[in-house]
Amino acid sequence: MEEPPLLASTSRATASVASSSSANCPDPMDEGPSVSVPGLPFAEQLRAAGRGASSGSPGGPEAQVQALASMSRGIYPLARAEALRGLAAVLETADAPGGVVELCHGCAVGLMRDEDEGVRLASVRLIALCADKLNTREGSDGNGDNQTDIMFLQRVSEGVLLQSLSKKVIKPNTGSGSIIKGEKVPPKLIYPCAAGIFAHGIEDEFHQVRTAACKSLGALSKLSAQYAQKALDLLMGMMNDDTEAVRLQTLQALFHMATYGCLTVQEMHMHMFLGLLVDMNASIRDATRKILGLVNLPKLQMFKSAMDVLITSLEKHQEEQEIYSVLFSVGKNHGNFSANIAKHLAKEISMPSDGELILDKPRIKALLIVSISVAFSDDKHNKRDIPEVIFSHAISLLGKISCAIGEVVDQNSLLSYFCQRTGIPFWETKLPSRESEGCSVETVADIRPRIEKTVKSTKCLDEVLTMQSVKSIIETVERTWTIRKSCNIRDVRNILRTCKEELRILASNSSGSTGAFLSFLCEYLDAVQFIVEILRSFQLDNSYDLGPTSPDILLEKLDTSIRRMKCCYAGFNRGMEIQVCELALLANLFGLSKVGIQSKLVLDKLHWVINRLDCLCADGSCELSYFSREIKKAFDANFVGHDIFTLLELFYPKPTTDYGMLKTISADLQVRDNDPENSSTYVCGLPVAVSLYISLCNISSQDRLWLRMIVGESIQHTFLELSSFGGNDEVKSCSTIIPFYATPMACSFVLRACLVMECPYGSVSIRQECNRGPSGSIIELSDELDVYFVCTKRR
Repeated sequence: MEEPPLLASTSRATASVASSSSANCPDPMDEGPSVSVPGLPFAEQLRAAGRGASSGSPGGPEAQVQALASMSRGIYPLARAEALRGLAAVLETADAPGGVVELCHGCAVGLMRDEDEGVRLASVRLIALCADKLNTREGSDGNGDNQTDIMFLQRVSEGVLLQSLSKKVIKPNTGSGSIIKGEKVPPKLIYPCAAGIFAHGIEDEFHQVRTAACKSLGALSKLSAQYAQKALDLLMGMMNDDTEAVRLQTLQALFHMATYGCLTVQEMHMHMFLGLLVDMNASIRDATRKILGLVNLPKLQMFKSAMDVLITSLEKHQEEQEIYSVLFSVGKNHGNFSANIAKHLAKEISMPSDGELILDKPRIKALLIVSISVAFSDDKHNKRDIPEVIFSHAISLLGKISCAIGEVVDQNSLLSYFCQRTGIPFWETKLPSRESEGCSVETVADIRPRIEKTVKSTKCLDEVLTMQSVKSIIETVERTWTIRKSCNIRDVRNILRTCKEELRILASNSSGSTGAFLSFLCEYLDAVQFIVEILRSFQLDNSYDLGPTSPDILLEKLDTSIRRMKCCYAGFNRGMEIQVCELALLANLFGLSKVGIQSKLVLDKLHWVINRLDCLCADGSCELSYFSREIKKAFDANFVGHDIFTLLELFYPKPTTDYGMLKTISADLQVRDNDPENSSTYVCGLPVAVSLYISLCNISSQDRLWLRMIVGESIQHTFLELSSFGGNDEVKSCSTIIPFYATPMACSFVLRACLVMECPYGSVSIRQECNRGPSGSIIELSDELDVYFVCTKRR
């Protein structure tokens, strides 16, 4: 086992609790059995003889244990009990090796279910003595805990663990088994007597028993995920225990669970954690904060609640500076949530509600640390979105932030990073150093070449490893496509979803052309999944009626995915564009299979795609695939004698890995001075002005962009003149005010705004001249933004 000390320490804790509680309550083991038990002459003789005997003599502990082990299997209960006491005497008086202890332990375990009460009592005492012997030897060879764990795991199954949490006897599951080195073995024994051990233990009247039960619950949680989840429910109830020691031990158990990654905080648990963050006891607050720094909060509201309570605790206990470190850890672990905090704080810094921003307020310092933590998170997209004003104000709190970050980065590097993000010159200055420590002073300009060389070599290695993973994912997709007919459709979906998830993880850790290519592959796999779903629906339903059926919805999603691949990426090479064209061919074939070959619109689209493929392969550098050649033949013959469904089966996905200088086309839309609590005012019947900030990435002068605004059923498109944007070819931005004319006759309304781009690829314009708006198909470039308006009262 990788972390053996836990179970052994649990054994020590349980033994110590038992000994300490004996002063407060009678120990049932000390009362003696109800049956008649004779004296212990043989055990006493062994103890007396062992005080002066050597363990290496011919009559050493090995021979004695073998003899007593044979006696423990006798037919008379008094003899069996006497043999167990003799084994205990051998262990007490001799320095027995590990094999002897294990043999004694095995004899005791085998008699735990003996029908005689005296035998069972002697076996329990012997097991406790074996555990003490193993723990005592921990300091000498370090193997005591490991042996205890192994012996425990050999005799416990997941079923027994779950039974210990339930007072009701659970029917044994024959499929459960012991867990040894990550592998399960068949169960050896079923213990109905384990029913409710922990459930009763946490309800015991003695706090020592409740404390030991909580510690064992946390230590055993790493053995089973199902056990951990059920144990969490019991531990959460112990947060309200009257005894401080029990609450502290409960928090320690939860901390162990969080360390092993088996603590899943749910929304129903949050109120308990939040209450302990403001507990009157400082130790309780500190232990709760440590747990919060490790767990994952799946919802934004849970994250905000934790932030609010941490800041409240900081305002009440400003001497507890470790709260800043917890704020940084929680913020770093939830980079997407912290980015929202950073954006709201930037607005507050720009326009403080009380007229002046006081950086020394605990709340402002806490929010700054949470905002800065995004720069250290794994979310690269949010790293770029942090406003510069956050870093400029963070410089004045450099010492506080450096202490909160701890050993993640030194103070000099942190200052350099802040200056770089804000544009303050720092590279030409010398780094401060203390002469008393004999530190050499070196400018960052001197070490910059070494840094750049290291970054380049690291980036090259990362790209090589990334592409190896991509090739493996592509091979998996190709194999899945080959066996899709023989496999369950659910299995195919799961494989494709897993591949897309792996690509998204790789894309989040990549940038530049590599990141754009990985994002493109995610879109490609989306299209492949839609194709699999459509083919499956065609196999199950041969009617193909028009209407909002499942194939229609899937076909629309496929068409949107293809448009995104072609219009949301710049710098295509021929190989990648041919891939997109083949997907477009397939989508048009799906359309023909539904509406028939008489559809002029679909045939025009198909003709456009075929001509484009001919142009791409005209110089002979690329060749049409078998699928494309057959489609072209069928199209030239007006599909006479060709079965469309046979043509569909010719498609085979084979994405290329040659992406060249691919770039992602994107846009960001932000509204100025508007949120649900700060709505803009308007007069019914009059146009409203929408103040927006628009940022464009890799948009060319040939692209046609529109701002789409929707209120109810009213849709308004406003064309964006790219000449009004400032910046370079990669990033353009502008602030603008755009009117919306169709204001409703209502006391308030919400306007939905979004940036869209015309996508003429493979489409035919159907827009009428009287309607002002995009021509042909469109693609959304930004997320939809809500703008809030409230009507002014007439005077």
